[in-house]
Amino acid sequence: MNPATALADSPPLRALRQLFSAADQPHLLLVGGSVRDLLLGRSAADTDLLTDLPGERLRQLGFSLVQGKTTAPIWFRYLPPFGAIEISPLPQLDQASVTADLARRDFTINALALDLTGQLIDPLTGRQDLACRLLRPCSANSFSADPLRLFRALRFAAAGWQLHRDCGRAARLHDWQQALQPIAVERFSRELVKALATPHPERFFLLMLQFNLGRHWLPQLWRFDRIPAGPPENHPEGSLLRHAVLVLRRCAGTHSDPLWRFCAFFHDLGKLATPATDLPRHTGHHQAGVSLAHHLVRQLRLPRRWGQALAAISQLHSAFNRWPQLTADARLQLAHQALKADVTALLPAIALADKPDSALPADWPRALQCAQLSLLELGISPDQLAQQAPAARASWIAQQRLHWFTRG
Repeated sequence: MNPATALADSPPLRALRQLFSAADQPHLLLVGGSVRDLLLGRSAADTDLLTDLPGERLRQLGFSLVQGKTTAPIWFRYLPPFGAIEISPLPQLDQASVTADLARRDFTINALALDLTGQLIDPLTGRQDLACRLLRPCSANSFSADPLRLFRALRFAAAGWQLHRDCGRAARLHDWQQALQPIAVERFSRELVKALATPHPERFFLLMLQFNLGRHWLPQLWRFDRIPAGPPENHPEGSLLRHAVLVLRRCAGTHSDPLWRFCAFFHDLGKLATPATDLPRHTGHHQAGVSLAHHLVRQLRLPRRWGQALAAISQLHSAFNRWPQLTADARLQLAHQALKADVTALLPAIALADKPDSALPADWPRALQCAQLSLLELGISPDQLAQQAPAARASWIAQQRLHWFTRG
């Protein structure tokens, strides 16, 4: 089958031909990541188009004009099965205008356009780079036009793409600190979260360090490499950075949730608070990590839930790794804290990645079950509770819960 015919028969192009009239179709091009994903055989979350249709026609089709403060205006509509449809207007949809628009994009694999008959427009040989999984900037000005593209490159590297030498050259030969300063941290954090979902999320952090990018957004990362993870007999890997990378790799091998991977990398954040005179030991780092976790998440403008989860993991993971040495009462308290923080699955996942030679405690499920039992399920009647002094009731209930847990 002719390649153009195969693309024309693809579900996205068929759907676009149904959405737009025959008269409108020659004035539209599918572009950017939408074309990249189509060529890779992946479904795209959004649909990006170029057009020279007049605004009035786009309004008739149900699109609304969105004027960004720092971005070019687009026409927007949310419509299943396309998701968000974003249409960028051009004065003319001729070869020169389209080529110029594609050349202003970040990477050649995104500098692709496709008309609705399946004809590919590829002035920068992006399809060849796509086949080689090579990330090559569209021009010498790609990163200076938007320095955040540097982090997009790191994210693609974490997904297994090879960085073209021009990416490394641009990252090394310029000091990007000043150019990155005006960019909102939320844009960096979006790239970070996407990188955490890739097959090799640790590469994002390591490349940040290698190219000295983003220190003002994530200064904690630069301290990780200067602090020992712990005494050499416990942490032969050496630095806190190497330990964090190992734990992240282990977690990423079994769990795909970006939040879980974030907690894996930063689970020992509290060790940054250890006085230099106490190193290599980190007494009390689990408690110090609580405030540092909330601070980090606020600093990166991540969801509040991420701060709650990381704070709980920072505080509890060391105790979980000492489960065999904990008393029954301490095990119940740990289960109660995990339930309260909603990390009952996350906590053992991080702890086992932190201590890979251990196994999930056999009585962890029972501890969770016991910590959630109601008074009725514990066999405590209202009369029995009333017989206890008000100040002693909580302690008495805890004793009944402990008895239930230990009776087997």
